[in-house]
Amino acid sequence: MPGTRKLGRPTAHRNLMLRGMVTNLLQHGSMETTLTRAKEVRALTEKMITLGKRGNLAARRQALAFITKEDTVKKLFDQIAPSFEDRNGGYTVIYRLGPRRGDGAEMALIRLTPTKAEEAPVEETAKGKSKRKAGTKIEEPKAKAAPKKATPKPKADVTEEVASPVVEETEETAVDTPEVEPTVTEETEAVEETTEEKAE
Repeated sequence: MPGTRKLGRPTAHRNLMLRGMVTNLLQHGSMETTLTRAKEVRALTEKMITLGKRGNLAARRQALAFITKEDTVKKLFDQIAPSFEDRNGGYTVIYRLGPRRGDGAEMALIRLTPTKAEEAPVEETAKGKSKRKAGTKIEEPKAKAAPKKATPKPKADVTEEVASPVVEETEETAVDTPEVEPTVTEETEAVEETTEEKAE
């Protein structure tokens, strides 16, 4: 039964924690927490959305007394509550995520139920396959064109030198760099001699 869980905290601390969690859920749309906290937050969040659906001044003041941020109350009354106008309850959904590493507490993801405007007709699953939502048509796949075979590119002669692209310098892009003369070592001379011999 919602509202009876003590969550291991004194009453004042528990109420402040739940107020903050409800505010966070309404502000961001989803939140990850323990399963028991998520069940408590669900009941309080649904009460706040019901206040938002009433939409009068008294309901706004009651919401302001519970929710800790004024901009979240504005979002509740202007965006969230009107999107649930045709729904009577069930504004949140809880997904179980498994045990938390460390203490093994059962974790859950609580989020606002997506409205019809937010739902996409096709949803990607974890394996990359798509699932069709109820009430959407399946489009027939188009015929694929035959793949073209790749033609092998002729290999360039190794002895030919490739011309480097010439970059024109303008006054704006010109950079003064000191010219460095290449140093020739014994190893580079030996390598050059062996490549000349192979070329002959």
